[in-house]
Amino acid sequence: MKSAWNIFLVAPLFLLLPLRASASPASDDQPSIRSPNGHTCLACVAVVSVIEQLAQVHNSTVEASMERLCSYLPEKLFLKTTCYLVIEMFGPDIIKLLSTDMNADVVCHTLEFCKQDPGRPLCHLYPLPKTLRGYHWRGRDCNDSNKMAYPGRRPDNWDVHEDSNCNGIWGVDPKDGIPYEKKFCEGSQPRGIILLGDSAGAHFHISPEWITASQMSLKSFISLPTALTNELNWPQISGTTGFLDSFSGIKENSIYLRLRKRNRCNHRDYQNISRNGASSKNLERFIESLSRNQLLDHPAIVLYAMVGNDVCNGKVDPVPEMTTPEKLYSNIMQTLKYLNSHLPNGSHVILYGLPDGTFLWNNLHDRYYPLGWLNKDVTYAHFYSFLNCLQVSPCHSWMSSNKTLRTLTSERAKQLSNTLKKIASSQKFTNFDLFYADFDFQEVTKEWQKRGGQPWQLIEPVDGFHPNEVALLLLADRLWKKMELQWPHVLGKENPFNAQIEQVFGDQGGH
Repeated sequence: MKSAWNIFLVAPLFLLLPLRASASPASDDQPSIRSPNGHTCLACVAVVSVIEQLAQVHNSTVEASMERLCSYLPEKLFLKTTCYLVIEMFGPDIIKLLSTDMNADVVCHTLEFCKQDPGRPLCHLYPLPKTLRGYHWRGRDCNDSNKMAYPGRRPDNWDVHEDSNCNGIWGVDPKDGIPYEKKFCEGSQPRGIILLGDSAGAHFHISPEWITASQMSLKSFISLPTALTNELNWPQISGTTGFLDSFSGIKENSIYLRLRKRNRCNHRDYQNISRNGASSKNLERFIESLSRNQLLDHPAIVLYAMVGNDVCNGKVDPVPEMTTPEKLYSNIMQTLKYLNSHLPNGSHVILYGLPDGTFLWNNLHDRYYPLGWLNKDVTYAHFYSFLNCLQVSPCHSWMSSNKTLRTLTSERAKQLSNTLKKIASSQKFTNFDLFYADFDFQEVTKEWQKRGGQPWQLIEPVDGFHPNEVALLLLADRLWKKMELQWPHVLGKENPFNAQIEQVFGDQGGH
């Protein structure tokens, strides 16, 4: 579905920058690779660069420079109209991204006009920063002119003159001359939260309003551009690293917000390193985006939560593609060795088990899918069958009418969870201690039912697969309580100066 949307939304950019398919390559020794993605990326980078430079030339805002660019274009071939359409669709996100000093490459990768194909180098025109993802995924850097200022580091000279760790606490108390960072944070055991996850941890979500005619309105698609920039994920309200108030209205908060409430010195110290389709098999491709310096940074709590894709795929025969316990053991040990070489001493790693996905069919198969709400003609059983026929199901293994296959998948998931549990109980590492936690979806369901809810209300309605925001926050609540009860040292002490930090620094610069 994401690809279809991108094709629809990308088309106007081609009109802004016509490109010939026969354009010569940049150098004679590099073959020309002609692909729609390449032309789209080139068009986006060129247009965003021009927008940024028009703002510089005319000393204007990005918004004004976009308007200026459109005003220059002729009416013929609907170029001016198309330009204004592009502004309406992507203008707010372009403004937001350029305001954080991201260059055209980063903007276009974030908006997904540029993509890094498997086995191909990352193409970019300008020097790239550490990551292409913005503050929804990790705490915002607070000083772009100083690469050594970032969330999670130990303060430089107690942040007397500037905020080196971006937690919003810096300067000197004029009453006694003691640096605020030293007064409020020394000995408070600051720590960050890092998630190594898949689309569930990233909080994959497609709004039902986007495909439900009876709910559609002028406001329905306001969030679509932002959602597309985040690959249809919503890490800002996820169970692990969410920093915004819950859209669902329940009182539970993310692990990050609870850590921040426990110790305001933890402000902005979160990293959501999750990918759609991630598993133990491909984590090595992006784990290097984890940012932690063993010598300069505070310890971290790392949650490993690959909860689905080691048993889920869309193959006609999904079983041969499932990860075996032996292969999982090898993959996890490789990941843990990497973490041991990058995490500061005193960190903690929690391995999350896999769920029993038979929950999906049992609770959804006879309910109406959003496209069937109006005429009562499409159930989730129909939807699952359609996805499987197209071989695009995120999890043929559980999203299937085949009970034997669903049971077999849950048995493999249990075997993999037991492997994780075995690793946690038997392996030791120098820079972190290791724990295991079950993916307690059954207990979360019971808790939700006690509140008057129904089990099906815990699943994303459009994809019929992922846990929704409520489920993720309830899972976070169970994990937090487990840490408080069984591993309290993982969370660090409660900072007695929290109230004073809030009194002096307010929201500490926000997120």
